Amino acid sequence: ARLEISRRYSLSIFQSIEYADEQDQAQVCNPQFFLYKQLCYSQSTNKMDTRLFLPTNSSSVSHEGDSYLTEYENIEVPDSYCGPRLSFPLTLADANALLHAFKNGQLLHAHYVLKLLCETKKVLKEKPNINVVSVSYSKEITICGKMPRKITNGLPSEKKPYVFNGDFVDRGQNSVEILIILFAFLLIYPNDVHLNRGNHEDYVINLRYGFSNEVFSKYKVHAKVILYVLQDVFSWLPLATIINKKVLILHGGISDTTDLDFLCSLERNKVRECIRVGTHRLSSSGFSELSRQNSQSGPTLKEWKQVMDILWSDPRMQKGCVPNKRRGGGCYFGPDTTARLFERYNLKLLIRSHEFKREGYELTHGGKVITIFSASNYYEEGSNKGAYIRLNPDLIPHFVQYQVRECTDKQNYWERVKTIERSALQILQEKIFAHRSTLTEAFEKHDCDNTGNISVSDWAAAMESVLCLELPWRTLLPHLAKTDPDGKVDYMSCFHNMEIAQSTEEVQPALVETLCKYRKELEVIFNIMDEDHSGLISFDEFRKTWRIFSSHLGIDAYDASIDKLAQSIDYNKDDYIDFSEFLEAFHVVHKRDKKPT
Repeated sequence: ARLEISRRYSLSIFQSIEYADEQDQAQVCNPQFFLYKQLCYSQSTNKMDTRLFLPTNSSSVSHEGDSYLTEYENIEVPDSYCGPRLSFPLTLADANALLHAFKNGQLLHAHYVLKLLCETKKVLKEKPNINVVSVSYSKEITICGKMPRKITNGLPSEKKPYVFNGDFVDRGQNSVEILIILFAFLLIYPNDVHLNRGNHEDYVINLRYGFSNEVFSKYKVHAKVILYVLQDVFSWLPLATIINKKVLILHGGISDTTDLDFLCSLERNKVRECIRVGTHRLSSSGFSELSRQNSQSGPTLKEWKQVMDILWSDPRMQKGCVPNKRRGGGCYFGPDTTARLFERYNLKLLIRSHEFKREGYELTHGGKVITIFSASNYYEEGSNKGAYIRLNPDLIPHFVQYQVRECTDKQNYWERVKTIERSALQILQEKIFAHRSTLTEAFEKHDCDNTGNISVSDWAAAMESVLCLELPWRTLLPHLAKTDPDGKVDYMSCFHNMEIAQSTEEVQPALVETLCKYRKELEVIFNIMDEDHSGLISFDEFRKTWRIFSSHLGIDAYDASIDKLAQSIDYNKDDYIDFSEFLEAFHVVHKRDKKPT
C-alpha cells in the first residue's frame, strides 16, 4: 500500500508541474516569449522579422511569399558529409537509410532537412482540415497518441496505415529525428500516413519545452531558418481525422461550441500559435486592437477558439463544459458535451491523446471517449506503459500495451517505484527552491512570533498558495521539510538541501532567484541573440536583455547589479559570457550532488 501511495504522488508531482508549466506558458507574463517577441517582432508593425530566423549569409535572399522554402538551395553539402543523401520523391530505401543513420547517431544535413520540409508542406497543403479515412478488414489502421520512442507495430505502409495524433516534438532528445521520419513516411505514403496537429506543434510551446533548443544544438548556423520553416509546416498539419464517418480522432478534446463543419472550412494555417493569440484575446481591453492587427492575415476569435479547444481540452466525469484553468487553455468537457456532439454528427467514438495515462490508455464517458498515450516511460523509466489502438471496420478498439525498458529490467517493483519517487521529489524540490523568496513570505505570514515553525496545515496552505500544484502536501511533508517534537514545521528546512550551483552572494538576490527560475527560457533567448553562433554573449547584449527582462517582471535591477552579475560569471574576464556556463551557474542542485570546485 505504501508503494502504491508513493507511486501515485510521484506521478501527481510530475503531472502537476507539467500542467503548471503549461499554465505559465499560456500567460502573457511568460518572460521568454516576451523577450522573443521583443527580438523577433518589429515594434512598429508587429510583424515577424524573418531575418532573425535566417543565416547571416542569406541576407540577400528575398523572403516574400514562400520563397524562403527554397533556402536549402543556398546550403551546400560538403563531400565530407557521410549521412543520408536524399533524392525526391522519396522511396522506402530513403526512409530506411534515415532510420539506420539516426540509430547510429548521425544527423541529416540541413540541406536535406529543409528540402524535406519544403516537400512536406506541399503534401500537407493538399490535405483537408479533417482527414476522412476508411478501413477494411484487410487494412486495419493503427492510432498512436503521444509519440513513442519506437514504433512496435511495424513501419507504416500501404497495407499498414497509421494516424499519429499530434505532439511529435518537445519530448526527449530525438524530436528532430522523429519528425523527419514521420514526414518521410508521409511523403512516401501520403494516403496511408495521417498526421494530426497537437498542442506542441506550436513554436511558442517549442520555445519552452525543448524542441527549439534541440534544433539550435543540432543545426546551429541553420537552426533559425529550420525553425521558421517548421512554423509554417506545423500550421498546415490537419486538425483531425474521421474514420468510417464514425470515429473522430483529434489531439485534445472538444467544447460545447465545437463545430466540425466550421473546422472543415477555416484556413487552418492562419492559426500558427494558439497561446500567443489566445492569451491576448482573453483580455477584453486588448481584443479590439488585436482584432484589427489580425483582420488581414491572422485568425478570427472564433477560428482561434475552435482550434484551441480541440488541441488543449480534457474530458471530465462531471457534466458541463468549463475553462481548463489547470492547463491555462481549452476546456474540461463532460459526458453531456460528448453526447451532443455525437448526436449532431452521428459519431460513435472520440479518440484523443494529450494526457498522461499510466496504463497507456483510459476510457471515459461510458467508453465513448478514449485517451491513447503511446509514450512509455514518459516521466521516468518505469513510470508508465505506452499503448496504441488497432481499429478495423467493426470500430471496436483493440488496445496494445507495451513498455520499453533499458535500465529497469533488473529492478524489482520496489526499486522502480523508488527511482520514480526520487526523480519526482527532485524536480519538486527544485521548483520549491526557485520560489524561495515568495514561499518564505507566505510562511512568515503564519509565523507571527518569528519562531521559524508553523503548523502543518499552515505550511500546506502556504505551499499551495504559492505553487498552485494541487498536491497532497501533508503526505509529502516528511520528504520536504523537518518537524519539531510538537509537530510544527521548520519551514526554512524546505530549502536546506538545495542551493545555486555557483556562489553568487554579491549579486542581487531577486535577480539570482529569477535567473534560477527562468534558466530554461533564457537558453532560448541566448540562442536567438547569439548571431555568430559562438556560444558567447557580450556584456552589452547581456545588459540589454536584462533591462527588458527585469522591467517586464517588475524587478529593480540597476546597471550596477547587472554588471556585477555579468562579471561574476565572466570566468576568464574577457567581457563575454559563455551562456552554457551561465546556465550551469544558476542551476538548482542538491548539496550532496554539487561538484567540488
